[in-house]
Amino acid sequence: MTSSPPFEIFLVGHPGIEPVLADETRALGFPKPKIVTGGVTFQGGWADVWRANLELRGATRVLARIGAFRVMHLAQLDKRARKFPWKDFLRPDVPLRVEATCTRSKIYHSAAAAQRIETAIREELKAPISKDAEIVIKARIEDDLCTISIDTSGESLHKRGHKEGVGKAPMRETMASLFLRQCGYDGTGPVVDPMCGSGTFIIEAAEIAAGLMPGRARSFAFEKLAGFDAAAWAAMKQESETKTPGFRFHGSDRDAGAIRMAKENAERAGVAAFTDFQQRSISDLVTPQGPPGLVIVNPPYGTRIGDRKALYGLYGALGKVLLTRFSGWRVGLVTTETSLAKATNLPFETPGQSVAHGGLSVTLYRTAI
Repeated sequence: MTSSPPFEIFLVGHPGIEPVLADETRALGFPKPKIVTGGVTFQGGWADVWRANLELRGATRVLARIGAFRVMHLAQLDKRARKFPWKDFLRPDVPLRVEATCTRSKIYHSAAAAQRIETAIREELKAPISKDAEIVIKARIEDDLCTISIDTSGESLHKRGHKEGVGKAPMRETMASLFLRQCGYDGTGPVVDPMCGSGTFIIEAAEIAAGLMPGRARSFAFEKLAGFDAAAWAAMKQESETKTPGFRFHGSDRDAGAIRMAKENAERAGVAAFTDFQQRSISDLVTPQGPPGLVIVNPPYGTRIGDRKALYGLYGALGKVLLTRFSGWRVGLVTTETSLAKATNLPFETPGQSVAHGGLSVTLYRTAI
């Protein structure tokens, strides 16, 4: 399985921030990443699939595109699905399920398409079908071309394996890491988050600085595929070089429960030794000792009209503290509205594209890198 010919690998990403994921993919040495809607593609092999799951911080899933064939009707789909080399990829003792989508195709019933492929696999490979299976085969029928992919990740990659405590409207680790990268953060300086919630930005930044791979503490669906080499995988996980940063990462929040969760999450992530979480309000924010770095914050947005007046005051207070106490620091702020960002009076550059987050559309505002 590790020595098969190259195939297309699709890194599912957050729509609107694909170029940043492509930049991360390139920086990690994956060959010629190409930006597409909803993610990034590149050509590689199974070792690349494993490493993408293990090392990429911004991808939400890694799909291995293992084949494609033309189909005009369900009977043809049934016939071609039965001839597909499932045994090269799937084990007959591991449950699976199929998800299908149909776009601009003569086959338009996605549930029927998924059922035909599941039946073909069950009868030809004798593999059990389960709606709760970790192994997911994705069939995309577009312009009458059926592309077969395996979701090699299992659970979404934002689930690093150490974050048990989460607050209200938590930011996913994958998105937080890409926002950090957009702010120019490369692990070489301190980070402060004055509204840290359960600690996502701080823990991600600390892991980056320490050289800790995001997938180190969890399992993946590809470990249950045919031909998986457990020894080679174990060796790959041992290859990273970790270090202790020469600076600290500071998170604060006025909510005592959030600070407790952040501390526990940092402990599980192995970064408690160089992270510091304190219960405090914005007005009590202090500049850490040492060199300037990055302040990154995801303040409340306020989806109800009645919240707006208080929010403008909050953003104004935040901006005043950062302008007076954090001279020389870069700032990244995630919010839903330009007017809220402007209320800080911070010298933000022209923002990039907005990104979907929790049913809202958010934008990262940055001062000069």
